[in-house]
Amino acid sequence: MTSNVFRKRLDDVRAGMASRKLDVLIVPSSDPHLGEYVPDRWRVIRWLTGFTGSSATVVITRSFAGLWTDSRYFLQAEKQLAGSGFELVRLRIPHTPEHIEWIGEKVKKGWKVGVDGRLISTGNMLLLERAVKSAGAKLDLRADLISSLWTDRPLLPAEQAYELDVRYAGQSRSDKIRKVRERMREKNVDYHLLTASDDIMWLLNIRAGDLKYSPLLLSFAIVGTDQVILFADEDKIPGALKSAFDRDGVILLPYDTVGNVLAHLEPGSYLLLSAGSTPAALFRSIHGNINIVEDLSIPCRLKSVKNSTEVKNLEEAMVSDGVVLTNFLHWLEAAIGNEEVTELSAAARLDMMRSEQDGCLGPSFCTIAAYQEHAALPHYEPDVSTDVRLHNQGIFLLDSGGQYFGGTTDITRTIALGRVDDSMKSDFTLALKGTIALATIRFPRGTKGYQLDVLARKALWDHGLNYGHGTGHGVGSFLNVHEGPQSIGTGASGDIKTVLEPGMVISDEPAIYRPGLYGFRTENLLVCREDCETDHGSFLAFDTVTLCYIDSGLIDISLLDDKEIDWINSYHERVFSSVSERLRPDVKEWLRKKTLPLKRN
Repeated sequence: MTSNVFRKRLDDVRAGMASRKLDVLIVPSSDPHLGEYVPDRWRVIRWLTGFTGSSATVVITRSFAGLWTDSRYFLQAEKQLAGSGFELVRLRIPHTPEHIEWIGEKVKKGWKVGVDGRLISTGNMLLLERAVKSAGAKLDLRADLISSLWTDRPLLPAEQAYELDVRYAGQSRSDKIRKVRERMREKNVDYHLLTASDDIMWLLNIRAGDLKYSPLLLSFAIVGTDQVILFADEDKIPGALKSAFDRDGVILLPYDTVGNVLAHLEPGSYLLLSAGSTPAALFRSIHGNINIVEDLSIPCRLKSVKNSTEVKNLEEAMVSDGVVLTNFLHWLEAAIGNEEVTELSAAARLDMMRSEQDGCLGPSFCTIAAYQEHAALPHYEPDVSTDVRLHNQGIFLLDSGGQYFGGTTDITRTIALGRVDDSMKSDFTLALKGTIALATIRFPRGTKGYQLDVLARKALWDHGLNYGHGTGHGVGSFLNVHEGPQSIGTGASGDIKTVLEPGMVISDEPAIYRPGLYGFRTENLLVCREDCETDHGSFLAFDTVTLCYIDSGLIDISLLDDKEIDWINSYHERVFSSVSERLRPDVKEWLRKKTLPLKRN
């Protein structure tokens, strides 16, 4: 699509602003559930600007149009916004509403600032409201200027929801509802508003297909002391599931009636909600005589700690995923130079191989297949305009994952497709040292994720290197691949105050990027576990559950100490023993060579 198309759309939006007497328009990249991934119907920024990244905010005035995004997308945004009329504004701190600060500085008395209140969180709305009012301006939360312009806008998916068997969930729906109500009593609240669809999926033990990569039903819910109200399209709930809901006290109401129900809650009652995941439009529908208690949602905290069944299922899913990755990388090595393999065709083949596994419903996010300089773009997604052929030289970064009934996977491996020089080996190994440091740390109970971040970065920092994204994000259980509140660093899906607990799943992904040249990242998933008890308290540790070899051809062994070498050798032995029996003999022999012990010369 040409840049002229996006300039025309910008002109049309400005015409709409003029007719509504808006001086500033904010366009978020979210949907009414404020999750990371949104259905195509809500990919408004992609339609408006051409930018395809998952996280951005657009601000339009009469003379300026800017797109705020973080360092993962700087290079991508520069290319995609060229000639569109939109300028890239680089976030200084990832996942912060710095555009609100900018608006506060630019807005003048009497101006009107508009935003679609369905697409902005209550927390950001309150920040925006303060900034606007302090300048003598007004805020309009009904500024949807896109719907009338986007004439071929995609419809929402219409697939039906289905029950997730307790053999995968590990707990029944009634048990989960009971636990949530116990926490509600502890907090002295009468109602709990749930706006994040993954919270509702976990609570009700259901899944659906409303998002491409996350098995969610777009829905809202209110948990009361006697009943749970699920707000969802009725035709998406099959009869058997409705009957099961009836038995567990779950009432189904139309999706778009949640605001009306909130407006008629019992006066004087206490309502718990998460300001970060509640749309401003819903917040505004709550009557003033309701006492609002703000906190992370109870299901968000409960589901972050996987039960023993979920951990066991994830470990089994990792074996299947390891088999897929091994077969794929074996094929890739043989195919390069003998047939045409591109980033897109490689990604498509991996996705197909995953989908052929029992219990896998598809990828957990868009596969990042990045060759050479494309690997320097942390969230690069190949398309027909950027796709390149892979050759017997340089490096190939592959970040991918699967949605299995038993769990959600996420793995990154960087593979040498030919000879690599010493500086490339050094970069790869310094980032790998961070992966190992995090995987092997013992830490006291009560530790927060950000307190461990330095471990992943120290080897890079020692050489004046760094990376611009978080080190680790939480992962759901057959839910979102990025799912808090746990994180290492300051991730978009994390909460910096959350302590790490046994049963939490978190990624481990230090990296190094050389713009225009290459990027290296080795990502595994970790499960937090009890480790030991001493006179100084209780200590925790991590188990690495991802099962795929690390390319030893990229390792500079001189940069590793003996413990790091022992970890790699032990890990490779576990990879081989876990997946080899499910491989063809030739692939098994190939993997044996890939996992031979590292030895100093």
